[in-house]
Amino acid sequence: MPARTPTAAIVIRERGGDAVFEAMFRHEGKQLKRRIGPAWLERDDSGDWHPRRGRIPDGSYDERRAHVAAAQIVSDYLAEAANIERIEHERQTRGVTFREVARGYLGWLREVKGAKPSTLADYGYLLAEPDVPFKRGKGAAAGRIMSALGDRPAVKISSREVEALLATVARAGGSARSVNKHRALVSAIFNHGIKESAFSLPGNPAAPTDKRREAHRAALVFYTPEEVEALARALAGGWHRENPASGPAATAEDAQDAELVRVAAYAGLRQGELLALRWADVDFAGHVLTVARAMSLGIESSTKSGRVRRVPLPDQAAAALDRLSRREHFTSTGDRVFCNALGRTLDGSALRRRFKRARDAAGLRPLRFHDLRHTYGSLLAAGGIDLVSIQAVMGNSALSTTSRYLHARPASTQAEAFTRAFEPTRASGSRVVHSSL
Repeated sequence: MPARTPTAAIVIRERGGDAVFEAMFRHEGKQLKRRIGPAWLERDDSGDWHPRRGRIPDGSYDERRAHVAAAQIVSDYLAEAANIERIEHERQTRGVTFREVARGYLGWLREVKGAKPSTLADYGYLLAEPDVPFKRGKGAAAGRIMSALGDRPAVKISSREVEALLATVARAGGSARSVNKHRALVSAIFNHGIKESAFSLPGNPAAPTDKRREAHRAALVFYTPEEVEALARALAGGWHRENPASGPAATAEDAQDAELVRVAAYAGLRQGELLALRWADVDFAGHVLTVARAMSLGIESSTKSGRVRRVPLPDQAAAALDRLSRREHFTSTGDRVFCNALGRTLDGSALRRRFKRARDAAGLRPLRFHDLRHTYGSLLAAGGIDLVSIQAVMGNSALSTTSRYLHARPASTQAEAFTRAFEPTRASGSRVVHSSL
């Protein structure tokens, strides 16, 4: 026997002295309430509601219209419930798709793990379906994951299919690192599907696939202090502009860019950390910067490591900040150190473009903006600062990351240290002679 279609009862509620109609009905044992709209009613002297006189305005209801609207509300609700039931039935029949698991994983990263917007954008780029508007470029990463796996039942995806996806990325020109990024993301999505009861996947078909061997990273390249100053002079002089700076706003922007480059190279902050820096974070008396936040795709969040760090402020960086602190506006503790003419956050992409044009105009080596941070670490290592100290001030989570800067230390200096280590030990001013074994 087919289920009986529920009927709605019309009730009157008072809201702010006016009357509104609501529909009350039951479905599958649940009492449901839905608002209909303003009731064309008025109170009499006894406090009871009665129909008003005159034409009913649009958006208001008399009792007859309220019953018609209530019937439509019930009909719409039942249709939606039936659609949800149908979708759930199809899902149980065919199994959850990889696309659904991937969306669940991204939601978990965003809401539970608090992933940075840039991280979510990178993953979204790798997962993007063809013709998704936000794609940032062309190449091997153009949404191939969803094209290959998106609508497949996740439980039916095999290791062979994942391996075929990785081979497709490689044939399209993807580097070993790009292929491995695809593999890692697919694997993370399946691991999420195994852990979450809503998906209950039995295994991870990406786990048995082969990880590509990546080429060893080349030695880091970095600027000398003289090159940093040449770059700063090029920015301050407006060499990156097609036409000379006109007006105080453009001149101030050029001067600020020059000081920003100096702080990047002499304090080692990432671009996002520079853009989020406030004057409250600058302690001239204590010679220290507090790095507590960073900009990620225009949104202020925590630093990359999630930790606050204190960075010693050398004279070169302190002098640059001191010059900026003497500007007319935006020098309060809550203001951005590096900001636009309105005191707002700088556009990171525009900043990188100005950097590149000034670099080329000055005839410098074609290093990236991020290489200013590598310049900082390399110059510290070349100056004999120990790796643990460099790791702490740069906020690197692993010492292996910091060890890349050892290449900057002159071999002759290391040779001298090695020589001293092999010299005979002396005690009380006399040579200690070790007996042979």
